[in-house]
Amino acid sequence: MDNFSSPRGMRDFYPEDMVLRNRIFDAWRAAAVASGFEQYDSCVVETLELLQRKAGEEIVDQIYAFKDKSDRDLALRPEMTPTLARMVVARQGSLRFPIKWFTIAQCFRYERTTRGRKREHYQLNLDIIAEESISAEAEVLFAAVSALRKMGVPDEAYRIRVSNRALLSELLLSLGVKEQFHQGAFIALDKKGKIPREQIEAILREEGLDDEACTAAFNLMDISSFEDAEKLVGEGSPAVKQLRELFALLDAYGIGGQAVFDISVIRGLSYYTGIVFEAFDTKGEFRAIFGGGRYDNLLSTIGGDPAPAVGLGFGDVVVGELIKALDLPATEEKELIVLGYMSDEQRFATTKLAAKLRAEGKAVSLMTHKQKPKAFFSTAAEKGSHAIYIGPDDCEKGVAKLKNLATREETEISL
Repeated sequence: MDNFSSPRGMRDFYPEDMVLRNRIFDAWRAAAVASGFEQYDSCVVETLELLQRKAGEEIVDQIYAFKDKSDRDLALRPEMTPTLARMVVARQGSLRFPIKWFTIAQCFRYERTTRGRKREHYQLNLDIIAEESISAEAEVLFAAVSALRKMGVPDEAYRIRVSNRALLSELLLSLGVKEQFHQGAFIALDKKGKIPREQIEAILREEGLDDEACTAAFNLMDISSFEDAEKLVGEGSPAVKQLRELFALLDAYGIGGQAVFDISVIRGLSYYTGIVFEAFDTKGEFRAIFGGGRYDNLLSTIGGDPAPAVGLGFGDVVVGELIKALDLPATEEKELIVLGYMSDEQRFATTKLAAKLRAEGKAVSLMTHKQKPKAFFSTAAEKGSHAIYIGPDDCEKGVAKLKNLATREETEISL
């Protein structure tokens, strides 16, 4: 037999793997719905032109792009934000804004696989569109924290690092870096800690920064506190005011202790325009748990009317690794009755009982072939919380015994 395995960077999910995946998905969905987000979805294939319009021509090297049989340029979606923008623009005249939408989407990127990064992953996306208030940032962050809490991840296990692209621009201006160089500086400085300083400096120079501007940009990354940043730009800074408002709102939500100011959070994607954030485990073992920010220009980039927006992406790979590292207890076992029988003569009575119990809303796993008692109870102990084994005497009496596999207590049940 050929030894086929999943393609590099892709995953198979066996039933035991689905326990963790369902734990993550259930928490995502429950947290999003509890915060008033509405669910949407789309196909996994997008037009290459849409992705290029958002991310540039170079995106082709980072994704699964292909031509279909009609010679159309398509790609497996690498993220949901372009798709969301396309869907919103298509109905921009009829939607009632602001909208709060969420999706759990499978995304694909053709890149080097490392710990916490696969070539496919599932991601919770939370987006609020056509809302200028900083309450939008607070809402998506509250929903993400709620999801982590529902997964059982303790608050002390992670921190949300918050910054503001507008503040970074103000700081660069205060350090003498002209506005035309800011976008290039953001892209380069976002790589701090990921590549050597010399490579970052080379990128900065490619973007047009001279020696003085490069030094100023690196000095910017050495700012260690919100107070230091505020001193450089002054108290009248609109960006400082936005950050103060956000931290106050997070306190009101009861999650202020989860958020810290971090000037190094930049988010390399060019479409972010304001507050940005990323959550990391406090031990620093993993990649970002989630991240996002304000993107006020994306809809107009693809032909729609301008509208402010805030989004958050929360992948399943890193949080799955975190849950394992924290050695969190397994999710609460749901009651499952395992139902078996001794011989073919009891098969119909057992099947009818299974149908009756399922109609009552109980979860029942019906064995599809006869088994001896020892084999049945061995199987039942692996799969369920309760067991019913029907033999000829049970059929004759019209009753069977429902056995609690943990306590060994038995209760009579009518056939």
